[in-house]
Formats: sequence, structure tokens, C-alpha cells
Amino acid sequence: MKTSKKDSKGKRPAAARTDSQRRQLLAGLACLPALLWWNKASATTPLVCDVAVIGAGVFGSWIAWHLAQRGQQVVLVDAYAPGNGLSSSGGDTRVIRMAYGPDAIYSRMAAESLTQWQKLGQALDARHRPSTPLFHPTGVLWLSRHRNGYFNHSLDTLQALGIPTRVFDSPSALQRAYPQMDYHGIGTGFLEPGSGALAARQCVRVVAEEAMRNGARWLQATAAAPEPVASQKGERLRIPLRTATGPAQLLARQAVYACGAWLPKVFPQLLSRRIVPTRQEVFYLNLKAVSAPLAARYAPARFPVWADFNDGDVFYGIPDVAGYGFKIAHDKHGPVMDPDTADRRVSEAAEREMRAYLRKRFPELAEAPLASVRVCQYENTSNGDFLLDRHPTLPNVWLAGGGSGHSFKHGPAVGRWMAELVTGARTPTHPRFTLSSKDTTQKRAVI
Repeated sequence: MKTSKKDSKGKRPAAARTDSQRRQLLAGLACLPALLWWNKASATTPLVCDVAVIGAGVFGSWIAWHLAQRGQQVVLVDAYAPGNGLSSSGGDTRVIRMAYGPDAIYSRMAAESLTQWQKLGQALDARHRPSTPLFHPTGVLWLSRHRNGYFNHSLDTLQALGIPTRVFDSPSALQRAYPQMDYHGIGTGFLEPGSGALAARQCVRVVAEEAMRNGARWLQATAAAPEPVASQKGERLRIPLRTATGPAQLLARQAVYACGAWLPKVFPQLLSRRIVPTRQEVFYLNLKAVSAPLAARYAPARFPVWADFNDGDVFYGIPDVAGYGFKIAHDKHGPVMDPDTADRRVSEAAEREMRAYLRKRFPELAEAPLASVRVCQYENTSNGDFLLDRHPTLPNVWLAGGGSGHSFKHGPAVGRWMAELVTGARTPTHPRFTLSSKDTTQKRAVI
């Protein structure tokens, strides 16, 4: 079966390849009418607030939410709408899993965050707000050639945290549980039954809207680096902005820059080699176009989120939750990219690699047509640890980023962490989250 129409040179038309980005960007923009009325800043009449949060991705939106909960006057700023398709937080789905090998700090943060995602969904349900569920409890299945240190550390940590797991000690045990996969070369696995998938774009939009429900204000603008200024009320930060109507400014006592792949562009001398955006390609397969029985075999009720660990060379996927399609991606760092100018068409080489993997593990899906494709970005620190720290020379400025491809699930915990730093309830940050711990050579350790 052909995956898509191609031109005379065998290449997929750009329009087809970028449809996913257009759809996601438009979906994010759809929430603007409820937010635009806050756009009242100008060059002569600035908005004034306690905390400016720059970036409305999963980190920034949760930071704004937690700060507003603590009574802070917050302005949330982004060049686009929350959940837009250009951000690292855009896209349809993300994995939320508890296993982190030896990095138990992230297991604890993930467990805290899952509880918060669930509470947020319950709050929406209590208000009878119709929406796509934020969390899909599909379970997460880990696979490996052999029992390794990553699996052993993960299982020990999850047991200590009281998180249930189910261990499969042979390929035949895996085959009985999930016969959809070919387990050739796989010797062991374990399931996190309480984990699953998050509806990413929907999640970000909801959190941003809930932050505004708690009193945060929204401003659509591009923000530059802050400038300290003296005022009658003490030292403030002037944040230069550019809105659709021209230059503007925002005055804040403190600022949190949580703008993902744009962080090194705002602070180039400080971060240009410490946070490195890379190109990541993601595929969604349309199984319903093949047959209804095939789609049913991979429905969330019958097949989990999965990760083929392969000694750290991870392929992963998400079943077709909410009609998005069967997701598959290779969790490796792609080429360095600029989030503003990158070509966001999926490459033929990436699709070939994806199809080759399908032929090995999911042979009946190898020729399934594409539902959509997406080119997004990781923003990698040297080893994969987050950056959650104060700016070294601007004491009222905070930096939150370095998601490194595994951050989305942690949004609630990161939001609380940063809100505590900003309000002084936490000091200092964790050593692993400091700026000083970030090298300029990429040596990924956190998986």
C-alpha cells in the first residue's frame, strides 16, 4: 500500500508533509479569542506585574498556573498561542512514564506530575467541560534484549515509590500479553500499568487557560532579554516586546524565561552551547485506512505505549488515542536546528528508517499510510538534565528549560519547583538543575 502521493521525482509534496504543522498551529491559535483582550501593552503604557513568564509551553504554562495559585500577579507571554505546532510542547501526544533508570529524581517528579495531570482532568470533568481527555491510561511497556542496569534501577525505584509494575521474564510471556509485536531479539520487559499518554497540545491549552482562570494574564508578543530599571517601587525588569501592533514593554519584579528552543536565542552568550535544539521527526500511522480489525488490535484498550530500549537506542510509540493515529518515533538526537527557520518537512530518510523498524517489530504495519507527520525539536542540555536556575548576573531573572526530549510529562512538578524558587519557598535549586552543571559538550545521560 502506498503511504502518500509523490511527485515525478518520487518526493512527497511539501504541502502534504507540512499539513501536521499547519493543523497544530491553527489548533493552538483557535484558543486566542478568549485570550486576546489582555493584549493591552504598548511602548508608552506597559503592563506591570509581579512575574512575567516568557513562553507558554508546558513549562511556562504550569509555572504561570502555580504562581497564580500563590497569589502572584502573572503575565504569560508567547509569540504564538499555547499548544502551537512550532513549540516543543506542541503535537498530539506525549508519553508519561515513571521509569528513569538510575535517575530517581525524575521518577519522583513524574509521579507527582501524573497526580496533578489527573487532578486537572478531574477538575474539568467536575465543571462538565467537554474536551479530549488529558491523560490516557494505556500503560507503558518497556522492552529490552536483556535485563540491564537501567531496568534494574527502574524497578527498584518504582517499588520504593509504590508504583505497580508487571515483569515479563521471557519473549513468550510478552507474546501472550501483547501478540501484536515481533519479539525477535527481545528477552525481557516490564509494564507500568498506571502510566500512559498525554494529549499534549490539549494539555498545554488547558493549563494556560486554567492559569488565566486563576488570575494570570495573557500577552501575545515576542519577548527579548530583560533590562533592569529603577522605579519608585524598587528595581524592576523592563522586558522589550514586539506585538502585532508594534513595540511594547512589560515591567515585572521578576521574570521566568521558559521559552524552550528559543532560550539560547534570547541569551546567546550564556546558553548558545549549553542548550542545543535538534531536529526530531515523528510519524502517525492511519491504521483505520488499512482495516477496522487492524486498528482495533492497536487500540489503547488492547495495546500500551511502548519503548524498545535496545541498550539506549530507543524507538517508542503510542497507540491511537483520540483518533490521532499510531505514533512512532526514534528517540535519538537529530541535526542541530533553528526553531524559526528550520525546514519542517519530514525527510525521506527518516521515513525509510521508520518503515524498516516497523518491518522488524510490527510487520503488519510496515506499509500503513501516514495520518500525519511532524518535525519538532528537542532542546538538549549536555547530559539531559533540566535547567531550573537563577540567571547568574540578573538576580530577578530565572531560567527554565533544557527539556531534552523528556520534559513534557514533568510540567506540573517543574511548575511547582520554579514557583517555589521565584517566591523564595525553595532555595537553592537542585545541583543537577543548576546552570553551572551544564557543559557545552553533548553527552546525553538521562534517558
